[in-house]
Amino acid sequence: MQKIIECVPNFSEGVDLQIIKQITDAIESVEGIKLLDVDPGKATNRTVVTFVGSPETVVEAAFRGIKKASELIDMRKHKGEHPRMGATDVCPFIPVSNVTMEECVACAKALGKKVAEALNIPVYLYESAAQKEDRKNLATIRSGEYEGFADKIKDPNWTPDFGKDFNEKSGATVIGARDFLVAYNVNLNTTSVRRANSVAFDLRENGRVLEENGKKVLDENGEPKREPGLLKSVKAIGWYIQEYGIAQISMNLTNISVTPLHIAFDTAVERAHARGMRVTGSELVGLVPLKCLLDAGKYFLQKQKRSIGVDEKELIKIAVKSMGLDELAPFDPAKKVIEYVLAEGKNDAPLINMTLTQFANETASESPAPGGGSISAYMAALGVSLGTMVANLSSHKKGWDEQWETFSNWAAKGQALKEELLKLVDKDTAAFNKIMDAFGLPKNTDEEKTIRAKAIQDATLFATEVPYITMQKAFEGFEICKAMVEIGNPNSITDAGVGVLSIRSAIYGAYLNVKINASGLKDKTIGQQFITDAFNLLQTAIQQEAEILAIVDSKM
Repeated sequence: MQKIIECVPNFSEGVDLQIIKQITDAIESVEGIKLLDVDPGKATNRTVVTFVGSPETVVEAAFRGIKKASELIDMRKHKGEHPRMGATDVCPFIPVSNVTMEECVACAKALGKKVAEALNIPVYLYESAAQKEDRKNLATIRSGEYEGFADKIKDPNWTPDFGKDFNEKSGATVIGARDFLVAYNVNLNTTSVRRANSVAFDLRENGRVLEENGKKVLDENGEPKREPGLLKSVKAIGWYIQEYGIAQISMNLTNISVTPLHIAFDTAVERAHARGMRVTGSELVGLVPLKCLLDAGKYFLQKQKRSIGVDEKELIKIAVKSMGLDELAPFDPAKKVIEYVLAEGKNDAPLINMTLTQFANETASESPAPGGGSISAYMAALGVSLGTMVANLSSHKKGWDEQWETFSNWAAKGQALKEELLKLVDKDTAAFNKIMDAFGLPKNTDEEKTIRAKAIQDATLFATEVPYITMQKAFEGFEICKAMVEIGNPNSITDAGVGVLSIRSAIYGAYLNVKINASGLKDKTIGQQFITDAFNLLQTAIQQEAEILAIVDSKM
């Protein structure tokens, strides 16, 4: 499986789009690199670039970007709201798929060595790549910023990890490896940086330095005492953004499993209100994992005591509106969600992405696929969708407010099951195509015949497994529909009944596919076991259907 690493270099230029374009062109000149996002900020005079690739390609692309930045950006002339120490201020590597943190650390070290030797830019390693404990924190390394580094680098405690001399034009660069970080700004109805900072200090894990009578309170070691902030794994400062005419709380969420996006937002709302301000919206800098927005959507629906069993698109819409992510600029999930950006141009689910008419026409065409297996999976998805609909309607039924959470849980279960069944629609057709491909393999030599025979058997086994999984997943839908028949909105009892009919039909259809495909397996023991298990599941499904429909009839 492909190894994917994300790299997010921050360049100290956010105004001159031509310079930014030359840097990103240099990055994209490496074959195999996919540029995901370019996010310039005028007030910060800083651009966050996000790209992905294999370990080897991201290191080369990062080097070319840093090299181009060193040619085009002169730190002696740089001004900006964001703390910075170099033309390429920071360059982290982040594991995305099939990659360990250790591999990202190796990338950071390889890049640091190359930057120092080829470009004469001093490099510090941070986070997981740090060689010293006190260099894990980016803010600690960057303290003093560009203006203070000519002196700081002379301190033996701050000898760079690679290189040694301060580069007056390019400054210094911090390179590292870290977990996924969400850069997130919360908008305030004030222009005061001091007041924005007061909220930032409330929030950030590091909190604020304690003071008495205007003086810092020191501990027994002479170090300033601190009052911890409310949010773990959060760094935050306040600043004023000229282009928007507002102050913001700028946060880095360094572990979104510890402090999710929605908790950071809601806590900022509470602390701003406590200090006489109001949060008007927020913005995401760079990309965000899909889970962040889905979790946020569910969180805000639950606060409203509404069902969370809605589709992905609706959850994202709720998240965007609840946190005001579209206040300063339109929010396009296709450009801000990392999974969507990575999937751009791909169509891994051609059938379920069709319109109903297109799907029907494709099924009716002379092509043998999609066939009964795909249709069975789709029938099951529709049946589960009907049960989910009844759960959502019941959650919002007037007078049933005390039961909203029960129905919300059923709807969420239905949504998840529906998504699994929809994937099986395309997977069944893919299984059929796999068999056709295997039969198309050459068979001129004994070796080719052996390879072809094995490919046919592997494909036949896969084509047997897929409809059997469809039967199992469809069967899970009975539980949802039965619950809705028994406790759901009585006005929708027939909808749940139709869901049951659809599920039983889907199971029967998938059974037929299991039976015919299993008969093609040379291992007759495995083939017969599939047929026996599938038949038993079908009989149980027919019994379930009869029991649930009897309840429907009794209530009508």
